[in-house]
Amino acid sequence: MSKPPTPRMRKVNELIREVVAEEVAKLKDPRLGFITITGAETAPNLRSSTVFYSSIDGDDPQAALAAASPRLQGALARQARLKYTPVLSFEVDPAIEAGLRMSQLLDELRSEDDADAGGDGP
Repeated sequence: MSKPPTPRMRKVNELIREVVAEEVAKLKDPRLGFITITGAETAPNLRSSTVFYSSIDGDDPQAALAAASPRLQGALARQARLKYTPVLSFEVDPAIEAGLRMSQLLDELRSEDDADAGGDGP
């Protein structure tokens, strides 16, 4: 299990998320569809950062983000005062999938409870 990020690293992660989200909104790549930048996780040495996203209706958001990576890193270098500009990599946000799975499980439990309640009549 990894340590929680320091307050400084939380600020760096939020800054990267904000800058990348602003720049992604300007991209005109149809492969992106409706995309949301949900977070970033930056290495303590600031050399690399994983940016997390969720996407709806995108054909290939991973490829589109990889192609736009130099532009996104350039924007980050211009807008952020960091010792190093991290190399960006992109991953689907696992928290979104976990949340959807949890919601699905809760819906299944509710439907089972409704079926049990409906069968117990006087």
